Amino acid sequence: MYRGSKPRIVPFLIAIVVIGLLVAGLVSLGRIIFFPNSSNNQQTKTAGQPVLADEVLKTTADRSVRYTVRGSLVADENFRSYQLTISPTSRTIVEYKGYLSEVTSSRTFANNFTAYDEFVHALDKAEISKTRDISNDDMRGVCATNGRLYQFETLADGNPTRSIWTSTCSGSPGTMSAKINQIHMLFVNQIPDFKPMFDKVY
Repeated sequence: MYRGSKPRIVPFLIAIVVIGLLVAGLVSLGRIIFFPNSSNNQQTKTAGQPVLADEVLKTTADRSVRYTVRGSLVADENFRSYQLTISPTSRTIVEYKGYLSEVTSSRTFANNFTAYDEFVHALDKAEISKTRDISNDDMRGVCATNGRLYQFETLADGNPTRSIWTSTCSGSPGTMSAKINQIHMLFVNQIPDFKPMFDKVY
């Protein structure tokens, strides 16, 4: 008795699904083998944030990048920090005292678009956009007794668009994966006669 063509279609559909799954698995395996570090380099938008590499390389007049160095968490009278802000038109270093950021020193130098373009491309080549995922991105209390905290921000009209950080404390690596010594030197070399507030860069 004729039963129609359904029994022949079902195995065909199953075969197509199996082949599709095998292809997807091979593609995923290829990515793991040939691009093992891609998961550590966060170049895609996360939680509605703009792509960090794109933010770093923008050179319009409203853009700038900021680098903050914070010392150990000591008494308010002894707490120190400083910020270096580089834009297409200026380079500024501000030193602070206390947790309320009382300005103790400030110097500003002129800049130009060509110099800024070279600088942000140097940051890009130093892998400033290479980040890591951590469950707690709170910088408060990090490196409390002996160490430094380093924060990097991209800004538009003076407002942060992206922020990453790292520290010298092994238990608090932060979201920044770039080598901090290299990033630090790129920033401080933008300031003539830079005098370190702290003894050394860890």
